[in-house]
Amino acid sequence: MENILTEITLLSDKDCFDIIERYKSEFDYPLHRHKEYELNFVQNASGVVRIVGNSTETIGDYDLVLIAGENLEHVWKQGSCTSQNIREITIQFSPDLLPKDILEKNQFLSIKKMLEKARNGISFPSAAIMKIYSILDTLGKEEDGFIQFTNFLVMLYQLSKFDAKVLSSGVSVESSKDTENKRIIAVKDYISKHISENIYLNDLAKIAGMNPASFSRFFKLRTHKNVSDYITDIRISRASRELIETDLNISEICYNSGFNNLSNFNRLFKSRKAMTPKEFREFYKKNKVRV
Repeated sequence: MENILTEITLLSDKDCFDIIERYKSEFDYPLHRHKEYELNFVQNASGVVRIVGNSTETIGDYDLVLIAGENLEHVWKQGSCTSQNIREITIQFSPDLLPKDILEKNQFLSIKKMLEKARNGISFPSAAIMKIYSILDTLGKEEDGFIQFTNFLVMLYQLSKFDAKVLSSGVSVESSKDTENKRIIAVKDYISKHISENIYLNDLAKIAGMNPASFSRFFKLRTHKNVSDYITDIRISRASRELIETDLNISEICYNSGFNNLSNFNRLFKSRKAMTPKEFREFYKKNKVRV
């Protein structure tokens, strides 16, 4: 895969976070990554295309995304947006801002779960954006640094109460070992190794040492997805990589990824990526940046 810009952020060791507010008419920053966590808000930018990992979506008038995965690539592209009054607020903060001992306290558990979920990037529903908008709208203007920080914590807490959507489906088993149950790791490993084959619920349940019904509930609780959706997302993830990294035709990629027929593959791919496999390949290759 082509290289991605590694951003050196402006976050100082002496600051809790860095907040940047911009008003602009276009997005021109390249695909990039950084070690810091990022909360990014975009307003008046309907038609912009947001890429986070292997997730590609066209956003509406409001978009709020939290990225808490080190070096998870992301970018906002102009797409079909024609707005001349785009507002963007970017808040970057260190993964160490909230120490593990704090996140283990009862009052912070919902924030901890949100940050874990955000390793693959999460987008918040409109209700969440409206809930925290007044804080976000004035956060950069607050001159008292302590009040600014406590307002930021309140905003994170309020966001953690909403069911955010996981964006990138390319879950790395290795990077998740410290937080995921060993049974889930074993199941994910099996799925990854057999993704091009038929995968049966009974086999996965046996690996986890559970009956199928209990395993299904357990899996959804741990991954926030049911088993079939997770497998589909991993297959779409593999297909996405092959569309970007290889010149294989779409039919070959379909079967390599474990789909049994091309029409079903096209339908599922478009439902998750908002574009066909052919459109995805053309768009992503056009917007991928060499540095």
